[in-house]
Amino acid sequence: MAEECIICDFDSQCLEWRNVDDTVMGGDSKSTLDVGDAGQAVFSGRLASDRKGGFASVRSIFDSQDYSEFDRFRIRLKGDGRRYGFRVRNSADADGVVYGCGFDTVAGEWAEVDVPFSDLLPLAGGKEESEDDPPFDSSNVIQVCFMVADKQKGNFNLQIDWIKVVRA
Repeated sequence: MAEECIICDFDSQCLEWRNVDDTVMGGDSKSTLDVGDAGQAVFSGRLASDRKGGFASVRSIFDSQDYSEFDRFRIRLKGDGRRYGFRVRNSADADGVVYGCGFDTVAGEWAEVDVPFSDLLPLAGGKEESEDDPPFDSSNVIQVCFMVADKQKGNFNLQIDWIKVVRA
């Protein structure tokens, strides 16, 4: 059994990302995820909270993956001091249950952030869903997402080197 598996290396995997910002509800935030030649991605943009919303996100959808032999995601990244969210879905449906948790970054410092599967709670609109929602299913991962919704207006920048699943 493997100890780890890279799911996004931004060189050959997870090359297509779609932004979903608060413009869908009348907001004015903007984001992109650009994949560079060095095999790293940059999630950046501007967060605005003047209108409805106050969030920016990017997501990558892929064929269903079974990560049940692992127990967490590990992400190597360099932030800007903001708090970000990591989200996953068991469905390609944008209206389906999303599972996630947040993490803090230190401006200008590379870090490896662990997201245990047990920390991935069902969310909707940034809030926890009901106890009736099914738990996160690591045997059927279809989508990963990064989000910023920290109520701090202004530019943001999160560099991502890779995303793995690991067994601690």
